[in-house]
Amino acid sequence: MLTPADDYPLHQTPEPMAYAGSDRNFYDRFFFNGYSADGEVFFALALGVYPQLNIMDASFCVSTGGTQTNLRASKEMGGDRLNLSIGPIKVGIIRPLQETRITIADNESGLSAELTATGRHFPIEEPRFTRRQDTRVMMDLTRATQNVDWQGTIRLGGAAHEVTGCRGTRDRSWGIRHVGAPESQPPATGMMPQFYWLWTPVNFDEAVFFCHTNDDAAGAYWNRKAVLHDLATDMKMEWGSPQIEAGYADGSRRINALRVMADGVKAEFTPLNRLFYMQGLGYTHPEWSHGMHHGPLRVAHDTIALETAEAALRAGEMDYLHVQTLAAVTLEANGKTHQGTGAIEQFFIGPHAPSGFEALLDRITE
Repeated sequence: MLTPADDYPLHQTPEPMAYAGSDRNFYDRFFFNGYSADGEVFFALALGVYPQLNIMDASFCVSTGGTQTNLRASKEMGGDRLNLSIGPIKVGIIRPLQETRITIADNESGLSAELTATGRHFPIEEPRFTRRQDTRVMMDLTRATQNVDWQGTIRLGGAAHEVTGCRGTRDRSWGIRHVGAPESQPPATGMMPQFYWLWTPVNFDEAVFFCHTNDDAAGAYWNRKAVLHDLATDMKMEWGSPQIEAGYADGSRRINALRVMADGVKAEFTPLNRLFYMQGLGYTHPEWSHGMHHGPLRVAHDTIALETAEAALRAGEMDYLHVQTLAAVTLEANGKTHQGTGAIEQFFIGPHAPSGFEALLDRITE
């Protein structure tokens, strides 16, 4: 099956670009977030390509006031991995690894946008993510993170929000992780699900900072990295084992304080009053999880009432567990103090000894 992508020198197998190895869980994904300087508007987009499932899906979400509005779309992609348009949602690569344009056409949700993300630095390649459950590969993927400046407009419910001067982050990831419908035969051993994921990209006027970790149940990390890029001097520092100290709100798994330290560099995070629910982008959503088949083309929208979402989580609605939290950040490095804003992405399932988590979802449900 030949598609327009075959005219680009990007093949990595003897097959046409429509084919991606033999693993049905192969995926290729875009993610973006952005936030206004005052934190009143937080928006995000994700677009996923699933070549073996022949599906492409995307979501665009805006959190402002007391509501998160989610626009969702899915299509059968016909093997064409370059047509990054799904219903009203479109991603355009203007300059690879530098500039990307997002267009959200008018639709029934009342949410539309024209946005351009421009990279503030070259993308940071994270360490290869490879994770097994017993003998089975559960994750094997590459990720790259880049902080960005945003320009454009978001329209929601008749109101226009100018995002000129807004900052945020984009990432690209591709490889193998579970997508689509549940598999018919999960691993034979009955292990408790466990996943501790923390991701913290931050923007300052003259620098960017980034840290992430994946920890096991004992608290030992199996993937961790921190990077400081001083944009004024173009100096970069990287650490493979930064120290991370997290505090949690009483009776919850929500971070209310975070500190990252490495070789005299210290970043202090103070979460702000703006939670973004990743289920809007399909993560853990019971109907719109990544790679699900919705027919030739389907577009839908819904809203999340922010004042009731945390109560719903405590009542057992686990699709509210995965969040990004807007945070004010103070960075001390190389004799300078930087003040900036970033995101704390947190997704904690199962035990994590340093945090006091013992069961699948203790300290969550009432």
